[in-house]
Amino acid sequence: MGKRRVATTLLVALGSVGGAVLWRLRSGKSRDHVDLYFADGSMVSLAEGSPEANRLLGIARRILAQAR
Repeated sequence: MGKRRVATTLLVALGSVGGAVLWRLRSGKSRDHVDLYFADGSMVSLAEGSPEANRLLGIARRILAQAR
């Protein structure tokens, strides 16, 4: 019973690590986005490519470039 438990634990751990690595590789290609938070606690996320996000991302990039 002890060897089976160790083997199961190792398989679960390896599966978790493998899943985390795959998830990280897939999300590594993340695109820029804009999160707008409002006073009432709501939030809107705008993905890069939408006209609103492109306008705000352009402004944010200019501000960051000047800050550097």
